[in-house]
Amino acid sequence: MMKLGISSYCLYPNLHSQEMSVRQMLEWVKAQGADHVEFTPHGIDFETNPGAVEQIADATRKLGLEVANYAISANFLQSTPDEYRQELARVKKQVELAARLGSSQMRHDVVAWAYKQSSVGQFEGDFEHLVDACGIIADYAASYGITTTIENHGFYITPSDRSLRIVQAVNRPNFKMLLDIGNFLCVDENPVAAVKQCLSVASIIHFKDFYIRRAYEYPGEGWVQTMNGNYIRGAIFGQGDMDVRYIIRIIKESGYKGPISIEFEGFEAAERGTSASFANARRLWDEA
Repeated sequence: MMKLGISSYCLYPNLHSQEMSVRQMLEWVKAQGADHVEFTPHGIDFETNPGAVEQIADATRKLGLEVANYAISANFLQSTPDEYRQELARVKKQVELAARLGSSQMRHDVVAWAYKQSSVGQFEGDFEHLVDACGIIADYAASYGITTTIENHGFYITPSDRSLRIVQAVNRPNFKMLLDIGNFLCVDENPVAAVKQCLSVASIIHFKDFYIRRAYEYPGEGWVQTMNGNYIRGAIFGQGDMDVRYIIRIIKESGYKGPISIEFEGFEAAERGTSASFANARRLWDEA
């Protein structure tokens, strides 16, 4: 049976505007029938409010929601060794925060979302450095019983072969991949083929959908331009242009048993888009 949950990122507009408190967000997620919640710092102050982490963890326990993941930004391509060490120390503190939330997993980036390579061979030069950093964080997280992950997120490590190479080179039992089925479009990779490639190393999956337009079909404001100039925009899951039905069948037939989370980022109101995406994911899984 699919373990389906919702990322707090879906409701970032409501959290950021304080239209919805964290407690209200959790109650809303539970009311959708979610099995778990994922947390991101977007719209949630984990750092400056004393006791906030423990209060949130207590609320999720009382609601019977598992905390499946805590996702943060990180950048291990720093300008100086001191800045690199500071970033490692910061991410280790975030591992501790994930443990206090009661999360079994933590996703960290390795570069900024918008970062792009400056030359064809740059990734080869950065590879060992990124592997070392991921290994250090994974080893630290192991003492807390946490699996750390990288995500096909942004542009630099989103190609399936790059994410796979990092996971395989780190070679830790508690280091896996957060497999986002839609993000491959940022680098114009076929999501169906990429999911097939990465599924074996995935410990958590994001369900999202996109509208897709070709480079010569400029659709106006609000679209993300891909590596090769095409355009994508978030959609309610099951209503976009991705072949999500086929992807669901691939995941289901693989025997994957880990958590799957909705990550809605479309133009519709957050609650409406997330609720519709959640319902469609349940339905399409049952139909697959």
